[in-house]
Amino acid sequence: MASIAFIGLGNMGNPMAANLVKAGHTVLGFDLVTENLEIAAKNGVTVMASAAAAVKDADVVITMLPAGKHVLSVYADIAAKVRKGALFIDSSTIDVDSARKAHGIASEHGLLSIDAPVSGGVGGAEAGTLTFMAGGSADAFAKASPILEPMAGRVVHCGEGGAGQAAKICNNMILGISMIAVGEAFVLAEKLGLSHQALFDVASTSSGQCWSLTSYCPVPGPVPASPANRDYKPGFAAALMLKDLKLAQEAAQSAGAATPLGAEATQLYTLFNAMGHDSTDFSGIINFLRGKQS
Repeated sequence: MASIAFIGLGNMGNPMAANLVKAGHTVLGFDLVTENLEIAAKNGVTVMASAAAAVKDADVVITMLPAGKHVLSVYADIAAKVRKGALFIDSSTIDVDSARKAHGIASEHGLLSIDAPVSGGVGGAEAGTLTFMAGGSADAFAKASPILEPMAGRVVHCGEGGAGQAAKICNNMILGISMIAVGEAFVLAEKLGLSHQALFDVASTSSGQCWSLTSYCPVPGPVPASPANRDYKPGFAAALMLKDLKLAQEAAQSAGAATPLGAEATQLYTLFNAMGHDSTDFSGIINFLRGKQS
């Protein structure tokens, strides 16, 4: 079993760290929010006073932070303070350029590293069924895989450093676009007098089938586990969807890729968030498509 430092114990980080504890690892945690540390302690995490204190004797350092600037700041602070041979795993969702810079910091200090953002939301973090999209060397991935497994339903090696982040933003651009398409279809069905269940029964078993429909249906009823049945309490908040769509647009601009539907989805989620729905589940955009202002 490994000694693991976990930096960033928010809505995703805390259940991920808890699953590592359940797997028998020693987890040393740090977060800037006192409430998050209190939750972590209840989950068996040893709470530390700083990131530097958490990583001092760790075999593995996992970060789950809001943005690339936070990851780079933490890496710059701790890279010279970890034990020789430590592995860095960043599971934040950040821009590809920052991910590659983070790999560079680790490499400068002779450390293996992977970028390993996740898909699956808070529910997947709690259940230990997250999909990890990993970027880094084969050696780093081999070392990271047994650490990720207690938190994962699937772990995919996507390529060299930054490839995990690239896969994540491409995947979530698909998700954002498809949720809007599904929402529009249900709004149209309502106008045409077609029931939610009838549309679901047809589309879920024919060419309109997609995850946004069959696993996360944006109307109550057809998929009981979807947030639509809980007044759109977030499993994946609209603010996080907008963040990922913006990252995809930044990457598209940098790479010279045309993503017109991704750009349109970004604009729609920008409006949805601006109306005060940033903490609503992203599937709640169906109400925006209905023309509702609140």
